[in-house]
Amino acid sequence: MAASGAVEAGPPGAAAAPSSAPARDHLFRPISAEDEELQPTEIESLCMNCYRNGMTRLLLTKIPFFREIIVSSFSCEHCGWNNTEIQSAGRIQDQGVRYTLTVRAQEDMNREVVKTDSATTRIPELDFEIPAFSQKGALTTVEGLISRAISGLEQDQPTRRANEEAVAERIDKFIVKLKELKQVASPFTLVIDDPSGNSFVENPHAPQKDESLEITRYSRTLQQEEMLGLRAGAPEEKPEEEDFRKEVLQFNTNCPECNAPAQTNMKVKSGGAIEPLGTRITFHITDPSDMTRDLLKSETCSVEIPELEFELGMAVLGGKFTTLEGMLNDIRELVTKNPFTLGDSSNPGQAAKLQEFSQKLDQILEGNMKAHFIMDDPAGNSYLQNVYAPEDDPEMKVEQYKRTFDQNEELGLNDMKTEGYETGLAAQR
Repeated sequence: MAASGAVEAGPPGAAAAPSSAPARDHLFRPISAEDEELQPTEIESLCMNCYRNGMTRLLLTKIPFFREIIVSSFSCEHCGWNNTEIQSAGRIQDQGVRYTLTVRAQEDMNREVVKTDSATTRIPELDFEIPAFSQKGALTTVEGLISRAISGLEQDQPTRRANEEAVAERIDKFIVKLKELKQVASPFTLVIDDPSGNSFVENPHAPQKDESLEITRYSRTLQQEEMLGLRAGAPEEKPEEEDFRKEVLQFNTNCPECNAPAQTNMKVKSGGAIEPLGTRITFHITDPSDMTRDLLKSETCSVEIPELEFELGMAVLGGKFTTLEGMLNDIRELVTKNPFTLGDSSNPGQAAKLQEFSQKLDQILEGNMKAHFIMDDPAGNSYLQNVYAPEDDPEMKVEQYKRTFDQNEELGLNDMKTEGYETGLAAQR
């Protein structure tokens, strides 16, 4: 799909306006069926099927969990060819993400899915995989992903039957198995692994925890960073090791405000370490004055409010230094402004659950409802203010625990080599 027509000029001076966060917010508006100003931009484009002019429609919008996206749709009135895809307009996230969904019922097939072009899709039961960058990004459903895979396999079947009949027969049998998955005769697993961190699978039970959906965030490997263009190829070996602690390192990145290519300068300094033990803080909210307590949430910390059946995973909302009131307000904004539960995408059941969740959260903020606020940080780097210090807080319990293997894996500790570190450091000095 190649653009060949001219785009109408915007307001005078728009092209020369400096990049800023307010201007970007105006471009990428939250997706909503009620926003009449949120209209696609139409561009006359060349159809790559019949080589006559068709029409491309671009919609710049914002969806929680992976920020801004560009939804594009092309159609040709001459030959009838059409194509839709999405592209992430936001920055690549700090960590990759892996969604593991157990599909047990037909309702799971209707879950909304955002799959970027850097995501790998797998169905382990069929030993089936769609590699990264083999398809364009898509805003679809679980059923739509499977239908798209079936269409891709069926596309070249006539040619295969003419040239490689045995291969075509095996693919026909495999297509039948994919079609059977759409009937959900038995449970199966769908895995979407995205090193960019910009894919998403809907939780229809939000704000409650989804027992069928497991979300894992992880540190990217060197190969994955090279695939995403975040790191150049492996450098040639040098005869002598360099002491990078004395140098200012430069690497390519994208501006978090305008997404333009930029350079980051970095010098190695001493920093905080992961604590030997994880920390779990359980606080009983009993009074409106509790809302003013200082709170430090690291990126590795999860949050749970049992009375609301709410759980916030690691890395969601990022690291924050705020108050308890500020954190609860951030949680409400994250949950209630999810477009998958608003407008045309919502259903009465979801809307009622969200309204009940918001009302209970308001009661907690106003001090009319007691609740427990639990912070679980495997890295041990989160904190909630004890106003009774140095005495113990009667409403707060702080526990330290030994991390599990999986928690160490998420923190990147299992492959970390620390033996002889201090000896090697002393020799360099």
